[in-house]
Amino acid sequence: MFEIPLLLILIVLVALVFDFTNGAHDCANAIATVVSTKVVTPRFAVGMAAALNLAGALLGTEVAKTLGAGLVLPEVVQGSHILVLAALLGAIFWNCLTWYFGIPSSSSHALIGGLVGAALAHAGPEALNFAGIVNKVLLPLVLSPLAGFGVGFLIMWLIYWIFARVMRSRVNRIFRKMQLVSAAFMATSHGLNDAQKTMGIITLALFIFGEIDQVAVPLWVKLACALAMAAGTAIGGWKIVKTMGHRIFKLEPVHGFAAETSAALVISGASVLGAPVSTTHTISACIFGVGSTKRLSAVRWTVAGQLVTAWVLTLPAAATVGFCSYWLLHLIWN
Repeated sequence: MFEIPLLLILIVLVALVFDFTNGAHDCANAIATVVSTKVVTPRFAVGMAAALNLAGALLGTEVAKTLGAGLVLPEVVQGSHILVLAALLGAIFWNCLTWYFGIPSSSSHALIGGLVGAALAHAGPEALNFAGIVNKVLLPLVLSPLAGFGVGFLIMWLIYWIFARVMRSRVNRIFRKMQLVSAAFMATSHGLNDAQKTMGIITLALFIFGEIDQVAVPLWVKLACALAMAAGTAIGGWKIVKTMGHRIFKLEPVHGFAAETSAALVISGASVLGAPVSTTHTISACIFGVGSTKRLSAVRWTVAGQLVTAWVLTLPAAATVGFCSYWLLHLIWN
């Protein structure tokens, strides 16, 4: 039987493992287009993404506040020492399953689903902040892919209009350089949104254990989560890179620039608002939007169906595992 301080250490370590798998799983979101268009080598792209994920993770805490206190009610779950661990197990299970099969599902929604499922197992619906779930999870779940598709379509259309009389070979030379900027922007925005989710989870655990008086992210939590995500990004998820960079639409540097820029804009905007959106959903929708400017048949819509299926399943699947994990841990610790 673990003592409470040791259990808290275990929870923090498991949270950092999740952050590591998140970086590995979602590495493709930041580098798939720049690798598939052969602008840089995979090794360079991964190194750049890892460094900028680290930088982005230190730029804000709005998303962390949402995960820490905006989805479950801290005063209701306070004292439930196994709740956060159960939530993490649900998220890690789904991350590993989809990573193994190369499915670009949402690590964000896996974590949210695990947290909601564990909170339901602990105290039922009374533990949930339904307004926060609707405003910060369900609405962004629908709106962020739509925004990504629309912004991607618009940016690509503007590029076509501006460079209409420029030779295609010259356009690609220009955007081979510009895509380095857009990939850097995308990697930074990924760290700004995704690493904060684990920060929020660890902060919630600290509050539950009474180690902090309010749900405010300590500096050491920011640094630990930023480093864990950067390390995971350095490993990379190459199966998912292939899906994102090749199966949806045959990308050229100009398309990669448009997709990355539009995705980074949407994710950064959501981060400022404290919405834990899925970078996977967003960049996928942006690639579809960019590809649609060429012609609708240029996009492999069957892949869209597979992605949507994975997205729809993520929240309930992770919630179910989180729910079951809570009761299993409850039996072990009691």
